[in-house]
This record gives sequence, structure tokens and C-alpha cells, in this order.
Amino acid sequence: MATIIPFRGIRYDSGRVNINDVITPPYDVIDASGQDYFYQKNPYNVIRLELGKNFPEDSDNDNRYTRAAKYLGEWLQSGVLKHEENPSVYLYEQEFDVKGEKKIRSGFIAGVQANDYSKGEVLPHEETLPKHKADRLNLMKATMANFSPIFGLYADQEHVIENALENARGSRQPDAEVTDSQGVINRLWVISDEKALGLIKAKMSGEKIFIADGHHRYETAVNFGREMAAQGKEGYDYLMVCLVNLYNKGLVVFPTHRVVKNITDLDITRLLNELSTDFSVTELPAGTSLDNFTELLEAKGAAGPSFGVYAGDSKYYILTLTEPDRLNSLTENEHSAGWKRLDVTILHTLILEKYLGIGSKQRADESNLIYVRDEAAAKEFVDSGAAQLAFYMNATKVQEVTDIATSGEKMPQKSTFFYPKVITGLVMNDYER
Repeated sequence: MATIIPFRGIRYDSGRVNINDVITPPYDVIDASGQDYFYQKNPYNVIRLELGKNFPEDSDNDNRYTRAAKYLGEWLQSGVLKHEENPSVYLYEQEFDVKGEKKIRSGFIAGVQANDYSKGEVLPHEETLPKHKADRLNLMKATMANFSPIFGLYADQEHVIENALENARGSRQPDAEVTDSQGVINRLWVISDEKALGLIKAKMSGEKIFIADGHHRYETAVNFGREMAAQGKEGYDYLMVCLVNLYNKGLVVFPTHRVVKNITDLDITRLLNELSTDFSVTELPAGTSLDNFTELLEAKGAAGPSFGVYAGDSKYYILTLTEPDRLNSLTENEHSAGWKRLDVTILHTLILEKYLGIGSKQRADESNLIYVRDEAAAKEFVDSGAAQLAFYMNATKVQEVTDIATSGEKMPQKSTFFYPKVITGLVMNDYER
């Protein structure tokens, strides 16, 4: 099962830099303006390592990847970055608000051996795209490092690992604490106690890990380890993973909404009439707010697959599937009943593909689809004319994620959004254990 590897992480020297000025969100949620912002925020910001800029004069010898390697070497030599003295894991705690309720999600960051999915140690739940993996592999090969942990889940109903970490931490203050751009408080403790490490390694050796966020980076790490092994170099077959217990009270999943664009001759009235074949279509009263709309959608979703539709003019609709087994006749038998009941499967098959012509290719290249996590942003796409309509989703349940992964299936892309994101820059790994 899962092999946990304590490692000598790299951390910023808080005496040299303000940690709040050098962290970023994960690279895949940073757009061009965000990249500019972090570049300007501090010359040592981790953006230069994780998501460097491209320039017109770039060459094979001078590009975003070679510059990342150069910065890493210089910052280590100057002492801005320092290796941990001993192999460690890192207790990681995030404090945040969800609809006015304070939550704390705790986990730990460790090295995890990156083996092929076929071994059944680490299980995926979403499809990936080749171009993203190529980018991450180029970065790993140039820097011999990975700068941000992926996010994984494990099952420990007795909270054995969490208790061991808390006992090893005791009452001491965090080794690092920062508040990110979303207002999330991130705290990190270095755990190098051999007794705690031994217990964690032993406990995890009997567990599977479910990838929650970071499929591209995990698959990249597998390929990186293979390439290094082919060169006769061992010890490169792992990557940083932030591991959170499935039974942790702070585990939260948000939905990712689908915004539709570039559909020729789209007639909203006709579409809603067509959807009434498979769904009950309810138009909400005039004056309904976005908050009320999403609250009603969540309530409807508790009873069965439901979707929200917004097509402008402050008009909201709720779609509720009328026949729960409707998908059975439209999908191949190779898929499980659980896969067929997923909201995202139903949306993609019964709506996007059937009536709008948005198949797997269009979803992958986003020629007709934008994936949006913020409810207001999805509405703004439509109101501004940048898109034609938005489909609002309910969150995928954690149990659905693990059931799909355990059965060897994969959900469509962007089926889950675990909140908050694991930030980049608190601890890094350069395979120097």
C-alpha cells in the first residue's frame, strides 16, 4: 500500500523574507494577471519557481524552466531557502470560513512513492490532459524538484495519524504561519520525531491514497521517476503530497460550474423545452437572488440529481431529473451504477452532449465550455455577453469520489473542488533527502 517518505523539505528563511509575500495559490488557478501580481510582490516569490513567465526571446538554454532551476540554486546558496536539518513530515493546518462557519482542516505533508495506478496504492478519480503533464515534467527535469504538494485523502476512522501528529506538535507555535489571498490561515509544524514518523509510516503502509487534487502532477512524478530510473538514478520516484483524513471535520468540497459559450443558434426557450423530456424544469420567481437560487439548488440536490440554469435577464431555472435510471439506456455497460448517478455524468451526457453538442473533445479543449468555481463569476460571464448560459452544479460527495476511485473508474474533469487549496511555498522538495 502507500509508502510514506519523510524528506528534508526546503523552506523560506523567515528572517530573510516575509513569508506572506512569497507564497501563491497552486499554479493551475493562477491566470496571467495573477502571475504578474506575484512577480511584482517580491523578487523571491515562489511564482518564479512554480510558474515562471515566458518571454519572446526564450531559447532551449534560457526559458521558464531553466530560470526556475537558476533561481532555486541561487536562493539556496544565499540562504533565502534552507533545507530542513532532519527528514520530516509537516503537520499542515488551514483555518477558514464556509458560509460564516469557522472550520479547520488538518493534514500532513510527506513524500509519497509515485507508482503507477495499476498497483492500487494511489487511486485517481479524474481524467487528465497531456499538455499539462508535459509542462510539469519539463519543470521537474530542469529543477530536479517539485514545489507544491498535491492533495490526497486517506481513511483513518480512529484518527490514529492525526493524534500522533498533535502529540508530536505539543503546544509549540507553528514553524510557519501565513494568511493567503483568500483569507485562509495556513499553519505548518515540522515533525521529525522518530516515534511519530514510524507510527505514521506504519499506519499508512496499510492504506490507499485517493487523489483529490493534482492528478497531472502525480502522473508527471510517475513518469519522472521512470525516466530517472532508466538513467540508473534511484530515489526520484516520489513527490510531496498533502494527506487529509476522509474523516477530518474540516474536509469541504465545492462544485465547479459549467459556463457555455460559442454555441451556434442557441435558443434558450427551445433548449428548456427539450430538457423537459428528462427533467422537471422550474423557473424561479422574479427577484430571486443568486444566493437564494444556489440554496434552493442545494436543497433540491439532496433529493436527487439537480442543476441550476442561468441564461441572463436575472432568470433562474432548476432542473431535476425525473427518471433516476434514465442514463442506463444512454451509456455503455462498462460504467458502474455509481458513475451513472453522478451529477456531472448526468449533466455531460443528458444535457451537454445530447442537446448542445459539447462532447469530450469540446470539454477537454474548452472551446464551448468554461469551468468556473465562483457562483457570481459564472453569472457575470453570461451578463457580460462573454457566454450564453451557465449550468450550476451541486458539490460531488467525498464518498462518491472514493467509490469511483476504488472501482477503477474516473470522473470527468473538474468534477470536484476541494476547498481550500493547498498553498505553494510553505515547503518544497528537491530530492535532497
